[in-house]
Amino acid sequence: MLTSLKISNYALIDHLAMQPSAGLSMITGETGAGKSIMLGAVGLLLGNRADTKVLLHEEKKCVVEGVFDIRSYGLQEYFEELELDYEDSCIIRREISPNGKSRSFVNDTPILLDQLKTLGEKLMDVHSQHDTLLLGEGDYQLGLVDAFAQTGVERAAYQQVFKEFKSAKKRLEELTRQAETLKKEFDFNQFQLNELSSLSLVAGEQEELEASQEILENAEDIKVKIQEILSLFQDEQFGVLQGLGQIQSGLQGLERLAQVFGTYRQRFQEAFIELKDLSESLADEDSTVEVDPEKLARTRERLSKIYQLQKKHGLQTIEELLALESHLADQVFQVQQVEDQLLQAKGALLEKEKEMLQAAEVLSQKRRSCFPSFEQALEALLHELGMENARVQFERQAFEPNGSGIDRVELLFSANKGMPLQPLKKVASGGEFSRLLFAIKYLMADKMALPTLIFDEIDSGISGEVALQMVRMMQVIAQNHQVICITHLPQVAAKGAVHFFVYKDHSAEKTISKVKQLTAEERVHELAKMIAGSNPSPAAQASAKELLMN
Repeated sequence: MLTSLKISNYALIDHLAMQPSAGLSMITGETGAGKSIMLGAVGLLLGNRADTKVLLHEEKKCVVEGVFDIRSYGLQEYFEELELDYEDSCIIRREISPNGKSRSFVNDTPILLDQLKTLGEKLMDVHSQHDTLLLGEGDYQLGLVDAFAQTGVERAAYQQVFKEFKSAKKRLEELTRQAETLKKEFDFNQFQLNELSSLSLVAGEQEELEASQEILENAEDIKVKIQEILSLFQDEQFGVLQGLGQIQSGLQGLERLAQVFGTYRQRFQEAFIELKDLSESLADEDSTVEVDPEKLARTRERLSKIYQLQKKHGLQTIEELLALESHLADQVFQVQQVEDQLLQAKGALLEKEKEMLQAAEVLSQKRRSCFPSFEQALEALLHELGMENARVQFERQAFEPNGSGIDRVELLFSANKGMPLQPLKKVASGGEFSRLLFAIKYLMADKMALPTLIFDEIDSGISGEVALQMVRMMQVIAQNHQVICITHLPQVAAKGAVHFFVYKDHSAEKTISKVKQLTAEERVHELAKMIAGSNPSPAAQASAKELLMN
């Protein structure tokens, strides 16, 4: 509900302030006095675009500010999405600077224009003969059906399972893409894995193989050299061990002659033992060294395969090849895992699709069940609004599941007797559109928290009796919703809880528009002027009082 409106430096408005009634407020004024200018300023609060041409004084900024009571609108979640502080009293401000820069604020926090537009739609609904094209759109008509049928619970249940269905579908699509990527690499990875696995690589074996190859390649020379060394060690007449044995006997003799030579004998004994052990180790090595061309060929072949794989993969060691083998094994395993996950995801999607379609059918049935009563109520109201032969009918077509369900709804309309029902946007005139939308809002008034409704000369081109019926309906809406009506008919203006008068002030250098809330006496005089002109007669004054009393 709009509790206050302030406009400064906009078009012909220097400064304007008004506090509409919580019920039905009427706005009147002469043609060109500034009523449409006020609506233009209100449009800025709804996110409409503007430029510096709207500035009355080009050197000053334009400011439009509206204060709204939003306790009944359930906007806490929306404010959280925008990261705005929620308060029951919401202040929306729009500023347009002389340089053309526009800024929007909600509770003094800057907000994007698109966000303001979305919020504005939740707070105010401007209804005019030229602003009813929305009624011809299928999504809007479906929303009306939902509001009339009170499908809130069913729609929320459907949207929850539809969300889960979309999530399951996204999961399956992601797994499918992942599987396709892995499958493209699977054959290559499997080949490389088999190539590595076939070697049965063992950590550290490369060094052992290289050492073995070195010995095998030089086996004959190694055995010759060992034999030569052993011969020098073990020759009975001239061998090193024979000579060392003689030295050992001599040192033992010296030790018997003088104890000081015991140290020398001990040192020699240690060296003698080491050399003897060396001779025996060489003999052992000689027995193990084989001249084995076949073993050498096998060793060379295995090392060649290892070297080839290392070069192929740009690696240096057996350990790196083993790490690659492990990684490839994981990649191949993932393909098998993804296949299992794909089967599970497909099953989950089918289950969610079944739940979604069941919820969609429940929602659709409740929508369809309201068609007869909605059509009957609309036709009755249209008859009261001067369209005696008007007929309406909702046509439903099944549709692929989307965020709204499985229904596509089209409102068919005929204004004249004997004429076939056709889609609304093809046959309804501006005035018919306007009255139909008015009737719909009347029906919606007791079913939902409507935003502030602004009716802009909706009574243009209709008879006085129809206008009276329309304003009586406005009064019913205004019992629970705020309604602001701009009118040129005195019988309509008389029914408002408060009456604002828009006029031009020519006293300054520039003509400006002003608005004031009329007192009871001023209201009688203004209604009399609307009846009889600028100099109303006593009879017109009496008629004005009668309008206010009835």
